Amino acid sequence: MEIEALYACLVAFAAAAVLTPVAARLARRAGAVDDVKERGLAREATPLLGGLAIFAGTLIAALIFMPDSERTRGILVAAGLIALVGAVDDARELPAGVKLAGQVLAALLLVNAGVVVENITFPFLGAVEFEDLGGPLTVLGLVAVMNVVNFSDGVDGLAAGVCAISAVAFAIIAFDLGRDAAGVLAAITAGAALGFLIHNFHPASVFMGDCGSNLLGLLLGAVIVEGSLKTNALIALVAPLVVLAVPFLDTGFVVAKRLKYRRPVYLPDSNHFHHRFHRMGFSQRRTVLYLYAWTVTMAGLAVALRFIPYSDRGELNPGWAALMAACFVAALAASAYLVYVLEILKLRRLRAWQLRRADPDTTEHEIDDEVERELETGEFTALER
Repeated sequence: MEIEALYACLVAFAAAAVLTPVAARLARRAGAVDDVKERGLAREATPLLGGLAIFAGTLIAALIFMPDSERTRGILVAAGLIALVGAVDDARELPAGVKLAGQVLAALLLVNAGVVVENITFPFLGAVEFEDLGGPLTVLGLVAVMNVVNFSDGVDGLAAGVCAISAVAFAIIAFDLGRDAAGVLAAITAGAALGFLIHNFHPASVFMGDCGSNLLGLLLGAVIVEGSLKTNALIALVAPLVVLAVPFLDTGFVVAKRLKYRRPVYLPDSNHFHHRFHRMGFSQRRTVLYLYAWTVTMAGLAVALRFIPYSDRGELNPGWAALMAACFVAALAASAYLVYVLEILKLRRLRAWQLRRADPDTTEHEIDDEVERELETGEFTALER
């Protein structure tokens, strides 16, 4: 099945790569074009509907390599529905309530097809049965993942790359847990996202739009339910939270800020991680590569949790446990660096204040050079209040 997953990934990749320019031309004809916005980072109007190519790549590969079952049909029908709702939204901008209804309906289709969590194993607590709450909780979780991916789609290549990295990690974990169908679906998701990424990495010639971000969120949600949450492994709940830590943290920061200032959570703004990095002088490519690296670190931690034999029936193995601790420290350090130093301290603004306090004639170019030097070397001058 692992070999079939590789072939499925390659087929999805090729189909999405070939069909993305077709989707871009269709978007221009349909008027589904993202105009330059004050909060956005794009420099010119860019066609949307790249998600249609991602869906096409997923559909072609799934029909060839996925088992013909009720779950597979349910996943593909739900994927088609959410892609359609997103495409209409990209072309006509639907009300927030209508978009949410589309997400809920797509999630309900998955649950009706059997993609539902009936119980889950919590660390230190054991298995917990959800009984009648399984369906509603699954719908809530799927809608949450769709919105998390949608919220993170704000700079060239970010959502596609992060979803591809996450899907690869989920595929590895799913195969190890014996969830072969979920592993193949994860590989297909990774391939379709990477095929689209060829055209979406900066400077992007096409955006995935809500069509693509909601679709990738739905597919990842289905992979999580089928490949992780339905098992009795202790990693079942931890793995999704760790692998998707970057978009979850980004969404959490943004939603918290909107609630703090009593703004509707569904209205877009420029407070995402990528906006903050851009205001500190990062290029789009550098911003995305930093976030890719962070995602790879967290995904690597999740895979390590599954494969490193740090304990045996509750008894820690000293050597492997030390290695596992080192992985945690590395992931924590990466998170602290990006969230604390870059996000909370707003380095460039503070550095500009410091430098101009010492020399009022300091230029913007000199400030940019100093900030770039510190970020590249990791040697930071003490920050003053």
